[in-house]
Parts: sequence; structure tokens; C-alpha cells
Amino acid sequence: MGYTLEDIARMAGVSRSTVSRVLNNHPNVRPEVRERVWEVIRRVGYQPHAAARSLATRRSQVLGLVIPEAVSTLFTDPFFPELIRGMTDACYARGYLLTLALFQSPEQGRRLLHRLLSSHAVDGLIVASARLNDPLIPRLLEDGFPFVSIGRHPDPRVSFVDADNVAGARMAVEYLIRRGHTRIATITGPMDMAAAQDRLEGYRQALRARGLPLDRRYIVEGDFTQEGGRAAMQQLLGLQPRPTAVFAASDAMAMGALKAAREAGLRVPGEVTVVGFDDIPQAAYLEPPLTTVRQPIVRMGALAVQLLVEQVERGAQPQRVVLPVELVVRGT
Repeated sequence: MGYTLEDIARMAGVSRSTVSRVLNNHPNVRPEVRERVWEVIRRVGYQPHAAARSLATRRSQVLGLVIPEAVSTLFTDPFFPELIRGMTDACYARGYLLTLALFQSPEQGRRLLHRLLSSHAVDGLIVASARLNDPLIPRLLEDGFPFVSIGRHPDPRVSFVDADNVAGARMAVEYLIRRGHTRIATITGPMDMAAAQDRLEGYRQALRARGLPLDRRYIVEGDFTQEGGRAAMQQLLGLQPRPTAVFAASDAMAMGALKAAREAGLRVPGEVTVVGFDDIPQAAYLEPPLTTVRQPIVRMGALAVQLLVEQVERGAQPQRVVLPVELVVRGT
């Protein structure tokens, strides 16, 4: 059955114009009324007529997701499917479509961005996992184009959604210290990414707080991939004395570290303990199940859409949202 604005208004007990204001995110709607209307919209699966909304608002009702990494990263890193799930649900609830903007090289990225900005194909962009020196963000700022970053960015003009990476890493390392470990290594992400820098800072803070020395040999840079984690773990296991515990700055790298430990004939957690970061769905099904820091990936995606829609529809000022994380203790 196809529902109309009048049907939604009748079921929510409001006027047709109120439903229209809710769909267009107009500020002059009481929060309880807004939520009641959205509850009806979600329940019946109502979809606004995209063409009519576009004509009324001069917008495409499409948001773009840009991941400035190789296309293969999207399909190999379990972080991104969870992030996209949160974005897709949030877009659906607000009558938007989500499109992926993927490319293999910086030159392809520049051409794609030019097409997106000049054609008005999207109303705004969500930029996920950008490196701090990526020219994409300065270009978007220069053009005044609406966008939100997944991950902290130092420029105060940038809206972003992030997890509390410093606190999460510190939490993980403090757990290892409580377990009696004093030789604790870390596998970082790429150090030109804010998440990697913040998680390394949390590692350092935990060691300082407990009066443990910082051995720079125990800090090995990875790349947020399983193979990168495996290679970094092999390097750590070749040290003398080797670390008895490793904090990997992503679950993907922790999975690679576990593989390297098995290949070296080491028992986990008997001879080496591993903690990850993310709590991707696979983490609970590893053998042994992975102890990790859970960040709210799906919620991050949904909040990024919310902040972007507020920019697009109301010209909202930059917002910087940092979400809490929690330690999930399992078997590693």
C-alpha cells in the first residue's frame, strides 16, 4: 500500500504541514511531535516523493560517502560495512539516498570530487578515514560544501563524529597492566591518521600512569589491515625480550597478530595476550574470542548523517561529537 502525507498526518495525529516540516527537518516542530511522526514513517515504510522534494528544496536528496583509501579497503576492512549500515538506516529515515564515491588513486579522487561538486549530484559528503594531510578536506572547506568527517580533524571548521580513541586505548592497556603485564607493545595504525595518533597517545598515557617505561622498540606502525598486523606482530616477536602483551589499534590488525602468534607456536593468552580495538562482528567468533575496545560504529554512521543533514537543510555550525567506548573482555 502506498501512503500519502495525509495518511501519515492522520496516523500521527498532526496536520499535513507538520509532517512536511518534519520531513524537511524544520526547526519549528516540538521534539515529541517530531519523534511521533518519524515513528509512523518508520512503521509504515513511507518514502517521500524524491522528485517533488528535490523541486521544492532544490536539492538532490542524495548524500555521498567518500573513503579516500583503495577500493579494496572497503571490502576487506569489516569496520566499513558496519559504518555504512548506520548511515543507510539514517538516510532512509530522513528520505535521503546514500551513494558511495570510490576511487583507486588520488588523481581519480580529484576528478570524482570535481564531478560531484560541479554537478550537484549530492547535497553533502561524509568523508571516512581521511588522512590528516589529505587535500580533500581543504578543498571542501574552500568551496563551502557541506561535509562531515568520520574521525577527528584538527581544523575547527570541520564537523566530525569520532569515538574516544585516547580513552579506549588507555582502557585497553590498563587492563593488560592489571593482568600483570609490564612488557606491553602496540601495533599502531598509519601515523598520518588521527585515530592512530590518538590510540598511541592512550597507550602512552596508560604506561606513564602506572610508572612503566616506554620502550620505543615495542611501538610498530601498522596499516589497519590483517596482513599489516601479522607483519608487525612478527617484528615484535623477534625482539629480546619479546613483549608478553600487544595492544593492536584495530581488530583487523589484532586478527593478523593472532595469526602470527599461532605461526610462531605461541599460546594465546598463555604466552602472549592480544587486545584489539573496534569490536567488529567477527571479534566474538575468533578462537579464542578477541578482547577488544568496542566503539559504536553503527551509531557513528547514523550521527554523521544527522550532522550532515543539519548542515544541508539548516546551515548548522560545525559540531564535534566524541562518543564513549567500552572494553569487552573475552578470551585473548
